[in-house]
Amino acid sequence: MANPRRNSYSNNTENTFQLQYHSRLSSLKHFLKKPLAFPLLLSIFLLLAWICLRLQHSSSSLSSSNLHEIKSSQEEDEKANLIKFKSGFLSSKDKRGWLLDPVSIALEYGIKGGAVSCFSIHVGEIKPGGVRGNHRHHTCNETIVIWGAKTLFRLENNQIVDKGYAEVIVSADEVAVAASPSGTAHAIVNMDRTHTAYILGCQDSMINNNSSATDFSVWKDL
Repeated sequence: MANPRRNSYSNNTENTFQLQYHSRLSSLKHFLKKPLAFPLLLSIFLLLAWICLRLQHSSSSLSSSNLHEIKSSQEEDEKANLIKFKSGFLSSKDKRGWLLDPVSIALEYGIKGGAVSCFSIHVGEIKPGGVRGNHRHHTCNETIVIWGAKTLFRLENNQIVDKGYAEVIVSADEVAVAASPSGTAHAIVNMDRTHTAYILGCQDSMINNNSSATDFSVWKDL
């Protein structure tokens, strides 16, 4: 059986809300008829338009800045004869982790002067602060894979005035494939304080490191 008191209270509440709503609507209509209403609404509209334009400009500036940074990074990579990938990108189709063929990757992305085949292969680690390479092979082309830590890759490039080399930083979450043509010096430096970097070197001929076919300690600042 329904409670008459509860029904009465519910009806009174609904009536009160309706009266308040109509009262506010009536007040708004009355305000809009006043001469002051138009300038105020125009000011609000202009303020909202200004906010939208500012947000659009900020978004556009941010996009332009990001594009500039990406383009600049790609140019530096090209000077160092290197291509970088996010490890997650390489692993997108295989949840076990990334897997690549350094020779095929270099050819696919236009990295010139690398090994045409892996006649000689070496894999190594570079502990924090350590340096690999810093030498110049005269009888082979080499393709190098770098991963695992924040690493600096330096490649001899005589087109860069004053320095004579290009440098690129490979982040800890990136995998880099670089090529060092015959007669071109290269060096890999682990810039990370705690993590180990890893490299794989693929050479298209056997190297005798005790012969005059290799120049060692090319750069004295490493």
